[in-house]
Amino acid sequence: MAHNPKFTDTARRVIRAEADALMALADAIDGSLADAVELILNAKGRIIISGIGKSGHIARKIAATLASTGTPAHFVHPAEASHGDLGMVTRGDVVLAISNSGEAPELANLIAYTQRFAIPLIGVTSRAESSLASQSDIVLLMPKLPEACGTGVVPTTSTTMTLALGDALCVAIMEHRAFTPDNFRDFHPGGKLGAQLSRVGDLMHKDDAIPLVGEKTPMSDTLLTISQKGFGVVGVLDNNGYLAGIVTDGDLRRNMAGLLDLTAGEVMTRAPGTIGPASLAEEAVNVMNERKITCLFVVDPNGSRKVVGILHIHDCLRAGIV
Repeated sequence: MAHNPKFTDTARRVIRAEADALMALADAIDGSLADAVELILNAKGRIIISGIGKSGHIARKIAATLASTGTPAHFVHPAEASHGDLGMVTRGDVVLAISNSGEAPELANLIAYTQRFAIPLIGVTSRAESSLASQSDIVLLMPKLPEACGTGVVPTTSTTMTLALGDALCVAIMEHRAFTPDNFRDFHPGGKLGAQLSRVGDLMHKDDAIPLVGEKTPMSDTLLTISQKGFGVVGVLDNNGYLAGIVTDGDLRRNMAGLLDLTAGEVMTRAPGTIGPASLAEEAVNVMNERKITCLFVVDPNGSRKVVGILHIHDCLRAGIV
């Protein structure tokens, strides 16, 4: 199939124009962003993000990123704010209003409300002389650059810069709060990201579900435990109750002759691979893939090799990790 080179040329031109705009934005960052971060960090209430049209879409994303990284935030549609949703904004909040031109009429009532009740207002715009800029306590001023569409009417470059500016603000706040992947998992337990951040301890089987026998357990009883627990393996404990080895299908085949005359300790593979409950489940999957095994015993992280659980590759599959 023949491809029209004009399409690829256009795509490259747009992407390069937006990339250049991002570099210009990076150079334009000044103390205002630091002031905005401090204002948000010190807010006693929530961060209210608002914008209309394409700016509204970007505002929703910024609100979602803030909320998922430990800063209570939500989006308020400026038109709905004029019809009752201003009640969602309180004195302890901080409002972040987005308008590339700085003259979006839908924002007028929200801006007036912030001034009436002394609610701090952060304005994001590309026009320093705009109404939004003049009425904001802090102005995050973006470079005034041509839109990548070539006609100047389709928000492209401006929305890319606004999105990047919002990400920069969110990450600066997140880093100051020392927000960790564990914190993110608390706010984002679902989807692929949530799965990737799952811990072994979240997925493992515990207590009576763990297949365990002692070193002196006859293989007849060991086989019964393997069958009953359904993992295809059994952990073998030493006299102190710590994991000494593991009996797998391979061990059974290697000891087929006279198997029932042996004990679990005589058949087991010693010092099997294990993992701790605080490890990422994704790490456990990597270990299982490397060793070409389907189960990992989970041991006490203090080095005692006390068994606290067992993780099967199917548990990870069900969680969406692989």
